[in-house]
Amino acid sequence: MIAIGVDNVARIYQKYSARHRFQTFKSAIVKGDIFKALKPDELVTALDGVSFKVEEGQTFGIIGENGSGKSTLLKVIAGIAKPTRGRVSVRGKVSALIELGAGFHPEITGRENIYINGIMLGLSRKEIVQKFDEIVRFAELEGFIDAPVKTYSSGMYMRLGFSIAINVNPDILLIDEVLAVGDASFVPKCLDKIDDFRRRQKTILFVSHDLSTVEKICDRAIWLKEGRIEKMGEPKRVVDSYLQDVLDKQEVEFEERQKAVDKEQEWEEERRENRWGKREIEITKVRLKGLDGKEKHVFSPDEGMIVEMDMMTSQRIKDFVFGLGIFNSQGIYCYGTNTKLEEYEPLSIEGEGKVICQMKKLNLINGTYYLDVAVHKKDGYPFDYHRNLYSFLVSSLHKDEGITRPEHTWSFSEGIKVKPPKDR
Repeated sequence: MIAIGVDNVARIYQKYSARHRFQTFKSAIVKGDIFKALKPDELVTALDGVSFKVEEGQTFGIIGENGSGKSTLLKVIAGIAKPTRGRVSVRGKVSALIELGAGFHPEITGRENIYINGIMLGLSRKEIVQKFDEIVRFAELEGFIDAPVKTYSSGMYMRLGFSIAINVNPDILLIDEVLAVGDASFVPKCLDKIDDFRRRQKTILFVSHDLSTVEKICDRAIWLKEGRIEKMGEPKRVVDSYLQDVLDKQEVEFEERQKAVDKEQEWEEERRENRWGKREIEITKVRLKGLDGKEKHVFSPDEGMIVEMDMMTSQRIKDFVFGLGIFNSQGIYCYGTNTKLEEYEPLSIEGEGKVICQMKKLNLINGTYYLDVAVHKKDGYPFDYHRNLYSFLVSSLHKDEGITRPEHTWSFSEGIKVKPPKDR
């Protein structure tokens, strides 16, 4: 049975120009430009030809960048906004966790707002009385329920809105990125309640930037990009495609920033200061690549990297060492190695050549990193030293601190009770 059907839905907004603002209504009439000022400057398409179906009991994820149309889609399904084109069909009672507390009246108490919002969400007065204590207890507002809502903190506001919406006992639950602003102690309760809905085979539409949660709890997912469905299907595949797109975009942005820096005259001065040696052996070019051999500058912690250095010398040299070092944006030395440390014995180098260092897994945390490369004698005499002339970005979903991310697991003895992450 289909719980939600979205058929060729478009949502178009009109954006009005700031160029034609007028100071007063009278001045607009005198100038004769009131209708020009109210004329749409352009149309903004939030959704464009979106179609999908959600079966009863499914948890359906929606992912995408900010401005991709996720929240607009949920509002159209909830009936808060009307589609400009297309059709939406919904089977069953809907509760939308989109703008929690949006219907609260600030001057009246939390108790009165529960009754008003409960009626708005389809409950009878008798049902509200039956659920009232549970709503207050879940929201943790026993000591504040008879205070005006305007005295509530944003966390209290959010807890009351979530508690009302969740206790309506809907057939379909629409969840936007509301938990991101929740109290740290309250969010686990919300997630447990959502899990309870899943166990009871309720239909859930889940919008989130927390991609690991989307992978864990969703049966199917879509990726929205500029108002269109870019990919739909199994959550892991959809998330992986989205992450690759994000990495590709970061790669382009990174390269554009580098081009802008290269154009600055100060950068040339810095290049001269950050390179030294008489270049009896010269490093003529340095490339960063993925393990597939393609040049790139944005990596994940689990990815490997190839550092490729082109060399040139006009004479035969028997004493040489190749090395590299990685520094983070604070200048902390994260890792360094060279062929001497790893006991490679130099024999000779002459003419042109190539040196390749392959790292199978970076294991670095999120951030920007700088690369040193060098060729020198065993005693340290520099032929050609490049300091911080090459940079790359590590883009990670892991919540790590420090410098590196070693592979690790946790285990606990019988006397220590913990609840593991849901993906373990």
